[in-house]
Order: sequence, then C-alpha cells, then structure tokens
Amino acid sequence: MAYGKAGLITYNLKTGTYSVTDNGHSYISSAFANLKLNDDTLSSTGSFSRKYSKTVISNGFGKGTRHVITLTASGMPLLQQIFYTYPGRNYFFVQLKVTGKQLTSNYMSPLVARFTSLGKGERSIFMPFDNDTFISYNAKDLNKGVTNTSAEVGLVYNSEKNGIIAGSVEHELWKTGVSVANLTNAHNLKVWAGYADKDVTRDTVPHGIVKGTVLQSPLMMVGYFADWRKGLEEYGKCNRIAEPPYVFNWTKATPIGWNSWGVLQDKLTYDKAVEVTNFFADSLKAFRSGSTAYIDLDAYWDFLKQGDDFSKLKEFADYCKSKGLQPGAYWAPFTDWGHKSGGSRKAEGSDYTYAELWTKTGRGYHDIDGARALDPTHPGTKKRIDYFIDHLKACGFKMIKIDFLGHAAIEAKQFHDPAVTTGMQAFRVGMEYLVNRMDNQMLIYAAISPNIATGRYVHSRRVACDAFKTIEHTKYTLNSLSYGWWQTYVYNFIDADHVVFANEPIGANRARLLSALITGTFITGDDFSANGVWKERAKQFYQSKALLKVLKSGKAFQPVDAATGIGASTAFWRRDGNEFYLAVFNYDKEAQHHDITFAELGIDPRDIRQCTEILQDKSFAYSNKLSIDIAGADAALYKFNLNK
Repeated sequence: MAYGKAGLITYNLKTGTYSVTDNGHSYISSAFANLKLNDDTLSSTGSFSRKYSKTVISNGFGKGTRHVITLTASGMPLLQQIFYTYPGRNYFFVQLKVTGKQLTSNYMSPLVARFTSLGKGERSIFMPFDNDTFISYNAKDLNKGVTNTSAEVGLVYNSEKNGIIAGSVEHELWKTGVSVANLTNAHNLKVWAGYADKDVTRDTVPHGIVKGTVLQSPLMMVGYFADWRKGLEEYGKCNRIAEPPYVFNWTKATPIGWNSWGVLQDKLTYDKAVEVTNFFADSLKAFRSGSTAYIDLDAYWDFLKQGDDFSKLKEFADYCKSKGLQPGAYWAPFTDWGHKSGGSRKAEGSDYTYAELWTKTGRGYHDIDGARALDPTHPGTKKRIDYFIDHLKACGFKMIKIDFLGHAAIEAKQFHDPAVTTGMQAFRVGMEYLVNRMDNQMLIYAAISPNIATGRYVHSRRVACDAFKTIEHTKYTLNSLSYGWWQTYVYNFIDADHVVFANEPIGANRARLLSALITGTFITGDDFSANGVWKERAKQFYQSKALLKVLKSGKAFQPVDAATGIGASTAFWRRDGNEFYLAVFNYDKEAQHHDITFAELGIDPRDIRQCTEILQDKSFAYSNKLSIDIAGADAALYKFNLNK
C-alpha cells in the first residue's frame, strides 16, 4: 500500500501484522491492532482469516485509496483494519472498525508497534490534553526505560530534526493516548482510543464505554518526517480537514484588544471599564485591526448587573460601540462556582437545581479549579446557556471569552442523555448547543479548553494557562508555542493571553509583547483606568505600524530551535511574502549571545536587501550568519526584506 512520494505499508495477511517504510527507511515494524470488546481482548494477530480489498476515494484530503483488511473467524464479530493513503500526502491514516451485535468497548488501538530508534538526541514530547493547571509541554530524553504518554498526538524526534508523528485527527467520540517507550530491546509505540488519566485528561474514572453494532476508532495519522516541525503543521491541518469547523469561519481581520483579567480582575467596575474604553478611543487610536479593537470584560462583569437586570451591561456595550470599539464579555458555560454553597440553588433560566446539573462521576462529582462540572447534556445546563447567551446577545456584545471548557469533556458515571456515554460526546453536545445559541453573532475565544477538540467550535484559543507580566510568564507561554504553534492551523487564531506591562522593566515588556505577536493575536491587560508607566509604553508599542503589520496574517511563528524539558525555544520565525521575521528571546537574567545560521532559517543571505530590529527600531548588521546579543530578560524582533 503506497502513500506519498515514497511511502509503503506492507501488510502480512498470514500474521496480521504490518510494517512501514519511507523512501526505503523502515520506521515501523511488527505493527498490529487490538481492542477490548465486551469482556474479551482481540488482536489482529489472532486466529482470523484475512482478506484485502481496496477502493478509490476522494475527500478533503484529496484523491486516494481506502485499503481494507477484513478479519473473520467463526462466532466472532467482523474486524477491519482500514488504511487511507494519498499520493499527495507523505503520511497515512489508519483506523480500526468492528461490526457485530451488542458491542461495547472503551479501548481500540489500530497501531501497536515497534519503531526504529532515531538515534542521537532522541526526544519524546509530552503533549497535554488541555491548557489547564499550568501544565507544560515536555521534551523528554528518550533514554532506556523511559515511557512517555501524550494526549491526542505523540512526537519523537532527533538532533537532525527527523521525527515520527502519530495521533488522532478526530475527537468527537474518543480521547486518544499515544505511548512511546524505550525499553531494553525495543522502541515501542501505541496509539489508542480510550485514554483517561487524572493528571492529563483530568478524568477520575475510566474512559466511557462506546456501544453499538458498529464501533470504530478515530482516524489516526502516522508519518515519518525529515523535519518534525513540518510534520506537526501537517498534523494540525489534517485535524481541520477531518473535523471542519462547526462555528462559522472568521473572515474579518485579526482580533486585537483588551481584557480585564490582566490586572483589574475583581476590581472591575463600570467606571473603570469606561475609562479603559476612553483610553483606547483617545490615546490608542492607531491600535486597531480591521478598524476596531475589542474591550472584553472578564469574570466579575456580573458586578455590573442586578439580578436579571442587564441594562448596565448594555449601556457599556453601547458606549464601546459609540467609540468605534467592540464590546466583549466572559462566561464559563459548564461550571458551577458556587457549589460549596450547596446544590439547592436554582440554575439561572430554569427550574432545575444546580445539584441536578452536576456531572456525576464515580467518586461523586468533578471539581477542578474551584469549580464543579455541569453535565453538558442536561436540559438545565442548556437552559442556563440560553439565559446568559440570550442576555449577552441582547446587550450587543460582539465577542465572548469562554472558559473552563474541559469541564464539559470529563468522563462520567452517567450523563443525563443516555445516548451519551463518553466525555467527548458530552463535549460535542454542549459545544454545539452553545455555538448554535450564539447564532453567528460573536467572535468566540476559548481560554482553558482541550487543545485540539475545541477547534470545531471557536475562532481563537489561548495556547497556555494564565500569563501576565514577568519574563517567567513569557517563558511559560512560549513553552506552549514551542511545541503547540501548529495549532495555528487548527484554529483561525491562537493567542498568548493578555499582555501586561505593569511596572516590569522595559526588556520584560518587550518580551511579553513579542510573545503575543508571534503567537498571532494581541490582547492587552493593563489597568488603563489608572496612571502608570504602562500607559506611555502602550502608546509607543501598541501603535507601531511595523508591529501591527506582524499581526495581519494572524498566524503563529515556527520555532527555530527545539526546547528541552519544560523550557521554551529561544528563536521563532515566519515568512510573509518577501518579508522574513525572526524573534529571539532571553529568559535569563544575564545577557546571552546567539549565533544563528541562515541555513537554519532557510534563506539565502544574498537575497537580503535590509535588516531592521523592530522593537527598538534600529538597523542590524549581519555577515554569513546572525550574531545576536540579547540583554537579560529581553527580546528582539528582526525583519529581513528579501529580493525574492
């Protein structure tokens, strides 16, 4: 079964195993499929008769071939290993399917295999399921005895940038785990549907059981890449093809603006919100994208309402629009923050109590981040969504930041809707209902949420957990960009959270600002209702035409160098036509020197007409390489104008 330019899958019909090569290089061997079915465990290596068939297909991935290995045995359900190959794609897809009567499973793996060691500098990346609890990506040395399990997608790479990538591109039913292990005699790889882990997926009970006459795993992408970065970008694009957005496509300009959680938080008042709006209208007139910016009220906007009276919020929204700005609000649709007060409270917009809405897990309820999860399938949860979303729409809000969405994806002992048996099914029900209720009237921005599955439902998503003003916050955020920048192809935009200058040194301000620019969007967070050095620096940086131009494409920069552990890359790049940008960071207190070759960046120095450092607006001299000095806790952005 050929794929791409020189890929080949070889299946042994006698043994039920397969191997994979790329350009003659064997990278997967002894591969098989297995699953838990009812009370049994089945494997493609069992006592089956096996037949091969193929059909020509055409879908979002292009024209290709669907290869089916059908496994049959007396008294057994029909088992199928399905491979999808495309001549224009240097990777393949694999899926496991079973057909029979009254089938149940919470584990299906289309790929359990050995993989070839990549040699020098071999690392395995821990990929989180979400961006909660300040979790980080982790580039682990793949030494003997090391096992690393990631959520949804796994990556192994070496010092030459070669990499093997395997992961799910479908997320509406299953959570996927990818396990990489360097054992004594072999490197092992397993990709399976049915992953649940309290420290990663946040689940305290096993993955939900899928039932039916036909069960199938998610479609899994597998490939070997000369450059793992290119491979992850392809993986990101595949997710958007396999699961096209449910939300309307955003075709307007890259969103920029302000969010109250950066500094004001629970000190938010109507008067302060108006003062911030005035500052953007009067003192930051050039800080615009598509002729506007968003003024977003985060948590505690409920201080501005009295009971069911939202008139003060409408007054604020109207005021924003009168100043040429767009009003935004915040909400967490699947959480109960008042659960410690008891469950007898009535859920807004309904006659249901909150206790009736709580998601029921094996240990009782699901509490994380101080909030209790609400069952997305419960009619009371839906009526609560109706209540808040309808009021916010009536007020005229044009943006909404939705938060703690992972609470909707949790595995449960049972959901209100008996047809829903897995966390991802519940997530889909809740998110589709939420998006439908918004009725295409708002820009939807996700904060805490599943990294990939959220892509169907929102326009923009924050790459990491909360970040504020310090160089440490910048480093934490850029850890997620270093190994998650490819999510720029899953969403219209990804975001680095609110940029706060406060009273930090100018270098830390530059680094925090740049971390947002290279992620793709720009949300500020200072208290512009009060005086401080941050106001003058905002006037200087936020209105720079050169910096605002970086935001036009809305796409994230790619890392130049790989990070180690939970660190962050020090350099990132992006090319826009004949303009090439290079961002360099120093997260340490002491000054650092960086030598970066043009070969690393993929550009010919003979094509460069001019080089400018944008943040400090000065020309930059170079020779056959870039010799860069960065002060402690600082950053620089270089722009190269190219001839071609």
